Amino acid sequence: MSNYHVTLEAAWLVRDVKSADDAIGVAISEAGKRLNPKLDYVEVDVGTTFCPACEEPFSSVFLAANTAIVGLVLEMKVFDAESSEHAARIAKSVIGKALRDVPLDVIDVGEFE
Repeated sequence: MSNYHVTLEAAWLVRDVKSADDAIGVAISEAGKRLNPKLDYVEVDVGTTFCPACEEPFSSVFLAANTAIVGLVLEMKVFDAESSEHAARIAKSVIGKALRDVPLDVIDVGEFE
């Protein structure tokens, strides 16, 4: 049995916002409220996307008609998993129960001691 650090990406929808910064703040706040206090060990941050033309990084936020989709990065440690796939399933299950109706995708799974 090994320990893993699992990173997931979530697509968070935010309505009635005027700017990308507002959307990021609301998305992180709402995700934090749904995860805490039971899952306070899950770290929440805004994701990064790379421009296809210039390859410069920018925050994963798309804003149109006062509605935004924010790409959040959720990280947690999974202990005593059988494999990296097992750790990813555990993380998606645990976080998915708290964040119902939020699409989740596994970005990275890394083993740690």
